[in-house]
Amino acid sequence: MSEFFQWKLVWEYFPKVLSALPVTLMIVAVASITGLLLGILLAFIRVEKVQFLSQLAAVFVSFIRGTPILVQLYVVYYGVPALLQMIQIDVSSWNKIIFIYITYGLNTAAFQSETFRAAILSVPVTQKEASIACGLTKTQMYRQVILPQVVRVALPAFGTTTIALLQDTSLAFTIGVVDVVGKARAIGAVTFHTLEGYVGAAILFITLSFLLERVFTGLERRMSFSKTKQQTAKVPLISWTKKQQKIKTT
Repeated sequence: MSEFFQWKLVWEYFPKVLSALPVTLMIVAVASITGLLLGILLAFIRVEKVQFLSQLAAVFVSFIRGTPILVQLYVVYYGVPALLQMIQIDVSSWNKIIFIYITYGLNTAAFQSETFRAAILSVPVTQKEASIACGLTKTQMYRQVILPQVVRVALPAFGTTTIALLQDTSLAFTIGVVDVVGKARAIGAVTFHTLEGYVGAAILFITLSFLLERVFTGLERRMSFSKTKQQTAKVPLISWTKKQQKIKTT
């Protein structure tokens, strides 16, 4: 067994695998921010049924959710340069990680759009009607009434998608980006101890996934506590209002 796998080599190679972590974290950060902003935009377009854009967004979401991310990566990596070449734009000098950002950003946006669309639709219609009746514009309604509730509802699914995104970054090496898995693969190619490098990468992914899970769980608890506190604070006001009404009637 020691000839094929050695734990001491796992810890020996681990710092080298760890050195590629910033690349992986940058992919997650860029894709998460891009996916969040674009996903919210797509969700609003579909909820408001914007003419033409709503149908286009639905097709985009269906394509992304119905195809493997590896296929999407190849389509972007090979397809985008070919399309831009047709209008005399040369992207051969682009860093390969840009194609990773584009692919993972679009992929995350499609999944997040469904998360936020479901969260928006979960808000009772009566709240929207009441907001308009109070004189709020549609923009004010979404910003002040709808969005705070949407964030609370969508947070668990957003956390799950972010953890899945972290794990999906393991495919970045397929176009030559040296991320955590790419570094483990390179170590194996040089030392012929492939398994040790991949075990080190697995330990790193498990640790990061656990930390992300704890972060999002903490955020969920914090937001749930805040919601409970707000509801509790409203009780005295409601009781006082009813008391005043009784005094007036008598």
